Amino acid sequence: MGDLYSPSESRRIARQVAAHLSGSNEMAFMIEPNTEIEIEGIERVAEELATARPLQYIIGKCEFCSLEFIVREGVLIPRPETEELVMWVVEQAKYMTAPHIVDICTGSGCIAISIAKSLPEAKVTATDISTEALAIAKENAQKNQADVRFLEDDALQGLKALENEEADIIVSNPPYIPLTERDSMHRNVIQHEPHIALFVDDNDPLIFYRSIARAAKRVLKPKGQLLFEIHSPLAQQTAEMLEEEGYEQIVIRKDCFDRERMICCQPSQK
Repeated sequence: MGDLYSPSESRRIARQVAAHLSGSNEMAFMIEPNTEIEIEGIERVAEELATARPLQYIIGKCEFCSLEFIVREGVLIPRPETEELVMWVVEQAKYMTAPHIVDICTGSGCIAISIAKSLPEAKVTATDISTEALAIAKENAQKNQADVRFLEDDALQGLKALENEEADIIVSNPPYIPLTERDSMHRNVIQHEPHIALFVDDNDPLIFYRSIARAAKRVLKPKGQLLFEIHSPLAQQTAEMLEEEGYEQIVIRKDCFDRERMICCQPSQK
């Protein structure tokens, strides 16, 4: 795996594989790193890892917001920086009574389910265009005993599934990576994760943000909040677009890697 991962990444992956296959805790392999044990199936996993297939797809799960999620090739693998978006939503919602929170482009359901677990009094709705993603998200909701309503909807068509509904918060981690950046990305992402959930045309990289923002003004309650995960190089452009679309109190936050990764705003009250 030398050409795919750094030595430290390789050691971390090895510990995760060993823990998964042995039914042990990863910490045990950190405390006793030189212990030799025989683990059935490790050769098969090593072969799959060598093809650049992500570990999370191989073992079929990952952790997000201290919850375990099923992941398969039909959904993106949840990233740690997205946990910070969830925390921001929870932070905003604590000032609301029984809020209705909508997650657009839900994928594995990690955002919606994590919010539902953090805010039991909230009504949580999640949408996605992919029937495969919605099936996985429903599995994850059942697995984590989370009360989330799932709807099939195209984020580029005006949030039609939410017609005649009102939301206190709309959150989304939509596709945002320009196609020209594809070749510079890691092989395990390019070859295995769903491109429909990753990439946008370079001619209009903010297409999802603009479409969701326009529809959100119809769905959000007065002083409702709109939050996005954003592409760091386009953070300022995203903020400018939201202002042009009639939003105010626009705040950009950096993630744990010091990148401008999240934005929050509300429809203008003027």
